[in-house]
Amino acid sequence: MSSQLFSPLTLRSVTFSNRIGISPMCQYSSEDGFANDWHLVHLGARAQGGAGAVILEASAVVPEGRISIADLGIWKDEHIDGLARIVRFLHSQGTRVGIQLAHAGRKASMSAPFGGERLLAPGEGGWKTVAPSAIAFAPGYDTPEALDAAGIRRVIDAFTAAAVRAKKAGFDFVEIHGAHGYLLHQFLSPLANQRTDAYGGSFQNRTRLAIEVTDAVRAAWPAQLPLFVRLSATDWAEGGWTPDETVELAKLLKARGADLIDVSTGGLVPHAKIPVAPGFQVPFAARLRSEAAIPTAAVGLITQPTQAESIVAGGEADMVLVARAVLHDPYWPVHAAEALGVEASWPKQYLRGAPRHAPARAALEQPATL
Repeated sequence: MSSQLFSPLTLRSVTFSNRIGISPMCQYSSEDGFANDWHLVHLGARAQGGAGAVILEASAVVPEGRISIADLGIWKDEHIDGLARIVRFLHSQGTRVGIQLAHAGRKASMSAPFGGERLLAPGEGGWKTVAPSAIAFAPGYDTPEALDAAGIRRVIDAFTAAAVRAKKAGFDFVEIHGAHGYLLHQFLSPLANQRTDAYGGSFQNRTRLAIEVTDAVRAAWPAQLPLFVRLSATDWAEGGWTPDETVELAKLLKARGADLIDVSTGGLVPHAKIPVAPGFQVPFAARLRSEAAIPTAAVGLITQPTQAESIVAGGEADMVLVARAVLHDPYWPVHAAEALGVEASWPKQYLRGAPRHAPARAALEQPATL
């Protein structure tokens, strides 16, 4: 059986062996932004599981851009070696590796969520948050300071420097995080952005920072390597960012050198009414792919192999990004291949546990020749 899900995808000079990616998932397990053994083993297991791409979690481009004090970071050169160690191992498993460059804006300065998320006090290492406007995300969150022109410039420069570090660490692609209510998304949405300067008001002004960050990262990132952008296609709230605006922004980002839009939704306001169901965000990816003529990745409760296959085969997205399903089963991609009747790419060390129809296992089970 042929499978579109297990066909290669090429973006610029990078070829992904299949269309399954591991979505960036915060692990809240860093100290001072450093990658450690947890990240190596966690991400390494997903690469062994046969994914064509693995995207490292939201990695802060500045310390104050962390969602929590335990977030991964890429704001200083000392972070490079730990990230490079992970990249080398993932490459050894045949996986292409990306990193999500992020700034949490007004949703920052929180504790790790294990046992309950809360705002950190200054004595616990908490910090002052920043945003387009001085509007808190929700009760219990910090009321941010509105960024001035110099602050906006520092944000752009931080994303640029992070992209340079990502290249030094050996990543195959980077993803700019413009979704889930974090800083770039905050600038996009009228619900968080009430500025009256060149970064607020009109669609052109609200998208200015996302475009400037994309321009800066694209200029710093090698021309032969792909650039992804994650967007929330809708706020799911009246008066917020809309699907129509997402299509128009995707067109602009494509013109600036973005190669794929990772299409999610929500995260901007806590009162959003989100109709969560299997594949509920896929129609947004399909619309962007069609109307903005740019490759997309679909995310959101994609848990079944036949579901993932139909998304790609039906032209709704070029890639599916899996999250919860690979926390439950790190080998979801090879199990999906088996379910679809495709030869699975098991690590050679694990071939004795592969299904009997796998030729490599059959070879191992032949009697030894004396």
